[in-house]
Amino acid sequence: MTAIIVIVVVVILAAWLVSMYNSLVKMRNNRENAFADIDVQLKQRHDLVPQLVETVKGYAAHEKDTLERVINARNGAIGAKTIDEKIVAENALSSALSGLKITLEAYPDLKANQNFLQLQEEIADLENKLSSVRRYFNSATKEYNNAVETFPSNILAGMFGFRKEVMFDLGEQRAALEEAPKIKF
Repeated sequence: MTAIIVIVVVVILAAWLVSMYNSLVKMRNNRENAFADIDVQLKQRHDLVPQLVETVKGYAAHEKDTLERVINARNGAIGAKTIDEKIVAENALSSALSGLKITLEAYPDLKANQNFLQLQEEIADLENKLSSVRRYFNSATKEYNNAVETFPSNILAGMFGFRKEVMFDLGEQRAALEEAPKIKF
């Protein structure tokens, strides 16, 4: 009788540990999937940036530094490999695009150009989608981090190499970048 009770307890404990491990794996995969959604939006953003830059070049030839900063930031974002590198690179690209928006205020003819307006609308739409998928990524990361850091799953997490992951944090640019891009006439 005692052997049966011990076997039942061991089986229940094993099932609980397997369930906890599987839960950690699902949360980690959910976080990675959330970042894959960000990657899709970033790819579209990276494809639109050269079009925007070429449109602006005709009007703003003397604003070469601003345009080069946008191009360099885009190239850095494309070349980023890890999630952490991508977060840093995308923050730099967001900052460069914000600088470009400020520069564009000096060009009323450009702001009336249909190609530019269409690109600006597409980028605004992408920025809004990016904001949404970033929130989802951060939510998935928070859920995962909570599981990795709370008892008793933190014991199992430590044993199997699960570790706390970083959020997609905008740092000092948060206030300016949380707003959707605005089209002004």
